[in-house]
Amino acid sequence: MKRTLSESFHQIREPQERPGIETPGEQQPAGEQQPTLEERTDSLEKVGQLDLPKQESDIFILTIIGQIEGHLVLPPQNKTTKYEHVIPQLVAVEQNPQIKGVLLILNTVGGDVEAGLAIAEMINTLSKPTVSLVLGGGHSIGVPISISCDYSIISPTATMTIHPIRLTGQVIGIFQFFEYLDKMQDRVIEFVSRHSHIPREKFKELMFNTSQLGRDIGTVLIGQEAVDIGLIDSIGGLSDAVTKLRSLIKEKETVGVH
Repeated sequence: MKRTLSESFHQIREPQERPGIETPGEQQPAGEQQPTLEERTDSLEKVGQLDLPKQESDIFILTIIGQIEGHLVLPPQNKTTKYEHVIPQLVAVEQNPQIKGVLLILNTVGGDVEAGLAIAEMINTLSKPTVSLVLGGGHSIGVPISISCDYSIISPTATMTIHPIRLTGQVIGIFQFFEYLDKMQDRVIEFVSRHSHIPREKFKELMFNTSQLGRDIGTVLIGQEAVDIGLIDSIGGLSDAVTKLRSLIKEKETVGVH
């Protein structure tokens, strides 16, 4: 009896769909089902990327990208890091014994001050070793987040903008509101001076610099400048960040043994 075209097609595809047979680059743990084409397409439509192959690791990767979203929802065209997504991840990391360290990767323009400080404080109070890597930019409230780790690294081409808290054109109508903003700014300055090697007065000087930005006040630091001034620990890239984190993890484990 002649086979139909449909039957032949299914027989050709059958070996690839048998349990235990994997295609190159898509190895899965025993007993775990591979995502279907429909599931992969659905993931691509929702988040703009395909699911990456899973790989067990004792290092947790946390990315801070785009604009840090706080209490107000930003427009849909903005790339954002939502603090209500980051905070539960950090709590889970602290409670997971399988995770030995955290690699923080930043490319952010800044954003909500209170949300940024909340993320920075949580990272700083993790009991596990942490290393940050600034790529592209770590501007505004991204500065405290980048130095909240045990060790900070910046790529040679990355930039960091230091400036006072902005009001986006809003007029200060009462003295109490100005006082509140001043205290919030002091919180940022205090955090940075406490967790980096830059003196408090030097950071304030960079913050209120009027010679660099034509229409604003502040300072832009590029790569090595951020290191020379004591804000960031060293220049480097991804391999340097991973190597340093492995070193801190090993050091912590050695201290724990003794």
